[in-house]
Amino acid sequence: MATFLYRLGRLAFRRRWYVALMWLATMAGVVFAASQAKGTSDERFSMPGIEAQQAYDLAQERFPGTTVDSASAQVVFVAPDGQKVTASDNRAAVEKAVAQLADGPQVDRVADPFKSEAVSKDGSTAYATVTYKVKVVDVTDVSKDDLQEAVDQARQAGLTVEAGGEALDSGGGPGGTAELVGISIAALVLLIAFGSMAAAGLPLLTALIGVVVSLASVTAVADIFGLSDTASTLATMLGLAVGIDYALFIVSRYREERAKGRAPQEAAGLAVGTAGSAVVFAGLTVVIALVGLSVVGIPMLTKMGLAAAGAVVVAVLVALTLVPALFGFWPNAALSRAARKTVRNGGRIKESTENNGGTRWSRFVLRRPIPVLLLGVAGLGAIAVPMANLQLGMPGDEAKSTSTTERRAYDALAEGFGPGFNGPLTIVVDAKGASDPKGAAQTISERIAATKGIVNVSPAQFNDAGDTAVFEAVPSTAPTAEKTKDLVKAIRAERTTVESEAGATFQVTGTTAVNIDIADAVQAALLPYLAVVIGLAFLLLLVVFRSVLVPIKAALGFLLSVLAALGSVVLVFQDGYGADLLGVEQTGPIMSLMPIFLVGIVFGLAMDYEVFLVSRMREAYVHGERPAQAVTAGFRHSARVVVAAALIMIAVFASFVTETDSMIKMIGFGLAIAVLFDAFVVRMAIVPAVLALLGDRAWWLPAWLDRLLPHVDIEGEALTQRPADDIDADSNDHATTGHATDSPAGARA
Repeated sequence: MATFLYRLGRLAFRRRWYVALMWLATMAGVVFAASQAKGTSDERFSMPGIEAQQAYDLAQERFPGTTVDSASAQVVFVAPDGQKVTASDNRAAVEKAVAQLADGPQVDRVADPFKSEAVSKDGSTAYATVTYKVKVVDVTDVSKDDLQEAVDQARQAGLTVEAGGEALDSGGGPGGTAELVGISIAALVLLIAFGSMAAAGLPLLTALIGVVVSLASVTAVADIFGLSDTASTLATMLGLAVGIDYALFIVSRYREERAKGRAPQEAAGLAVGTAGSAVVFAGLTVVIALVGLSVVGIPMLTKMGLAAAGAVVVAVLVALTLVPALFGFWPNAALSRAARKTVRNGGRIKESTENNGGTRWSRFVLRRPIPVLLLGVAGLGAIAVPMANLQLGMPGDEAKSTSTTERRAYDALAEGFGPGFNGPLTIVVDAKGASDPKGAAQTISERIAATKGIVNVSPAQFNDAGDTAVFEAVPSTAPTAEKTKDLVKAIRAERTTVESEAGATFQVTGTTAVNIDIADAVQAALLPYLAVVIGLAFLLLLVVFRSVLVPIKAALGFLLSVLAALGSVVLVFQDGYGADLLGVEQTGPIMSLMPIFLVGIVFGLAMDYEVFLVSRMREAYVHGERPAQAVTAGFRHSARVVVAAALIMIAVFASFVTETDSMIKMIGFGLAIAVLFDAFVVRMAIVPAVLALLGDRAWWLPAWLDRLLPHVDIEGEALTQRPADDIDADSNDHATTGHATDSPAGARA
C-alpha cells in the first residue's frame, strides 16, 4: 500500500492541474445537482420489528386514504388568570383565530376546540389542531407566517397563545454558525501548530472543499434516499473534523520530509506513502464503524451513518490527491517562515533534533508508567460510573428552549390537560374475524381505561370495513417519564387476558410508545454492537501493527473513553450537572440513538489517533530502536500533530453545542468530550504507560499468525528499500521549485 500511495502522491504533485480541475469539476457538478434537488426528506422515524411500528403500519393499511403523513400544528389558547376560555369575549377571540387559521394556504382543516371537546376541565386552556394538506417538509414559510399572524391577533385579545407541532419545526439553529465557530478555532490551532498562515490554511481549504462536495452530494440524493437534515449536519460535522485532521497529518509529514532534505515532489510522495497509509486505515475504521450502524435496524440511523461515511471517504480522497497537488502549486508554502527563508537563500533545510514537548512528556510517562496508568484508568472509570443510570428516550418539544413557542405550547398543554396529554398512547384494535368487533373494541377500551396510570380514553374510531378500531389512552405522566414506560409495559403484560376476554387483538403505538420501543431495542443492541466494534478494532489493528497486545490495549482504551463519554453525557443531559452552561434548559432521558452513535463514531476517531501515534512508534521500532526509544520517537514526531488534530476535532464538535436542536447539541457534546478523553488521557497517557510496561512484548506476534496476516506496510518500509533507479524513473518530470534535491533512495522514510 505504501508504494502505491507514494506513486499516487508523486502523480498528484506532477499532474496538479488535472487533479485540481477534477475536484473543481466534481464540486461544481454536485453543487449544481444539489440546487436542482428537492432537498432533505421528512421521512418519519421508524424501526421495523418493534410493536409500535407494527401497530402503526397496521393502522395505515386498514385506514386507507387517511392523511397520516400530513403535517399538523396545535395552537394553544390560555385565558388570563381568573378567566375561562369559554367566556364570551375569549371564546369569540378563539373562534376568530380558528376561522383565520382555516383560511390559511395548505390548510386542510382546523378542529374547533369548542366542538371537539378540546377544552381543559377548569376551562383555562383550549387547543385547536391544524391539519395541513402536505407533509412537514412541504409546509411553506407563507403557511407558517399565516399561522403566526393568527396567533398574534389572538394575543391582542388578551389571550396567551402559543403554537407547537411538527409543522413548525425549523430543523435546528441558525445554519452555518457552528461550522464557522469550529473553523475559526481550527484555524487558530493550525496557526499555532505550524507557525505559518499558508500551512494552516491548506488543511482548512481542502477540508472545506471536501465538506462542500459531501454536503452537496447528500442534498442531491436526500429526497431519493430519504436523508434528513440531521444526516446532513452529521456529515458536515464529521467531514469537517476528519478532513482537517487528515490533511494536517499529510502536511506535517511533508514538512518533516522536506526538513530531511527531500525535494518537494519526493517529499509529497513520501508524505502520502507514509502518513497517507495511516490516513487510509484511520478513514477505513471510521467508515466501517459508521456503515456498521446499519446492524441496529433503524433505517434513519443507517442513512445517517452512510451519509457520514460518504463524507469521510471524500475527506480521505481529498487528503491523498488534492493536498499533494497543492504542494505542487506552492511547494514551499507549507514550510515554516525560517524554512522558506532558507530555501529562498539557496540553503538546505535542516531537520530539527531538539527535544520538543512530546519528547519531554513521553519521558515523563516512561519514568512513571504505573502512577500514570492508574490515574488515567481510575479517572475515566469514575467519570463512567453515571452511565449505570442511563435512561434512553427521544426528547421532543419539552427539550427545546423556553424562548420557543413550541416549548411554551407544550408546557401550556401539560398544565391545562395533564403531563401525559403531550404523549397519548394509540391503541390499534384488530377485530378482523371477531363476532362482535364493536363489543371487542369496547371491552379493550374499558380494560385499558381501568389500568392504573391512565387518565382517560377517547371513543374508538372504526375503519370503513368495521374490522379495525383506533383510540387514544392518555397517561397521567409525561411522555419521557419512567412511569409512562412502566405503564406501557403493564398494558402489554395484561394483553393475553384482555384479548381472550374481548375476542380480538390489540397493539400499542403512538409517538410515546414508538420512542419507548426504540429505546429498549437500542439498549438491547448496545452491548452486542460494542462487542462487534471492539472485535473489529482488534482485528484491524492486528493487521496494521502486527502485534497481539497493542490491539488489545487499543480496544480496551477505546472502551474506557467511550464509557467515560457516555457517563459525561448522562451527568449533563440527564442529571443536569452543568446543563445551564450548555444551554440545556430541560434534562431528561438521553436520546435513544446517542449511545450507538457515540460507540460507532468514537471507535473510528479513537483508532485515528491510535494509528497515527503508534504507527510512528512501530516505525521507529522496526528500524532498530529500543521500545522506550521508539515510544519517545513516536511522540517526538507525532505528539504535536495529534494534539493539534484532537483540539481541532474538539473545537468542531463542541461548536455544534450552540445549535438549538437538542439531538445535535447532545451529539456535539458527546463527541467533543469523547475525543478529549481518548486523545489526551488514553492515547497520550495510558498508551505510552502500557507500552513502557510491556517493553518488547508489546510487539510480539506468533510466527504462525505472522505468516497468515497480510502485510500492509503502514510504516512505509518498502519505500526505504527501493533501488535508486526506481526513484529516478518516477522523477523524470518532477517539479524543481524547491532548492533541495532528492535524497538517496536508501534514506529512511
